Amino acid sequence: MYHHVKQLMYNVKVGEPDVRFGRMLLEQFGGANGELAAAMQYTMQGWSCDDPERKDLLMDIGTEEISHLEVVGALIRMHLQPMKKALEDAEQDPLVAVAGGGGLNLYNSMGGPWTADYLKVSGELDVDLRSNIAAEARAKITYERLIHLTDDRESKDALQFLMTREITHMKAFSAALESLGKEPFSIGTLAPTAGLVNEYYNDSTGDGAEREPQWLKKNGLHIVKSPFSFRGRDSGLSVDGGESRTPAHSNTSSTTRKTA
Repeated sequence: MYHHVKQLMYNVKVGEPDVRFGRMLLEQFGGANGELAAAMQYTMQGWSCDDPERKDLLMDIGTEEISHLEVVGALIRMHLQPMKKALEDAEQDPLVAVAGGGGLNLYNSMGGPWTADYLKVSGELDVDLRSNIAAEARAKITYERLIHLTDDRESKDALQFLMTREITHMKAFSAALESLGKEPFSIGTLAPTAGLVNEYYNDSTGDGAEREPQWLKKNGLHIVKSPFSFRGRDSGLSVDGGESRTPAHSNTSSTTRKTA
């Protein structure tokens, strides 16, 4: 059950409305990394979760994201207010000004409609938690960029609050993931192919292609030459020897036919 409290989670104020900035803020309303996408993603995951404690976490954060959506919406409305009065301001975004009356709609900053394709819901708790950590990181960096794009102090304060909560959620999702006690690369139930799982293919050619950074060798990885070695020929690329080659660990047999 949901209950609407007629009070914003953060008291939004705007010193000087800026229609252009209001359009940018729409990215966090109806965009891929916005608050609606986060609210729907975590809520859908929560409804599908069989783990009572982690379900509560998903539902709690999903509900908070709806509150964030309300805060972002209030901020956008204040910045878009001039659209209702002046043609010059309305011309900044006719879609918002004419179709939306200078108010809110489920668009991103470029006028693209919100879509459920933004959501990452796998039905596998640890996979979903990893997706959520990444989603919060993307939202955090988006808010950071928005803060840099306005001089309005009150807007910056509201965005700082929202940006900070993204880190809070990252911590909560990370704690939930760690509490499952799964190894970092243990996904699902089927084990990866031994040996192959630790081979990093060097698929680059040209200057510096032979470098082997030490950090890449962590987690058991070692660098091997790609099963497909390419060389330039005229304006294109071809496989050495002119024949297709099958990776050493492939279980698929293949026959190469030669023409006379």
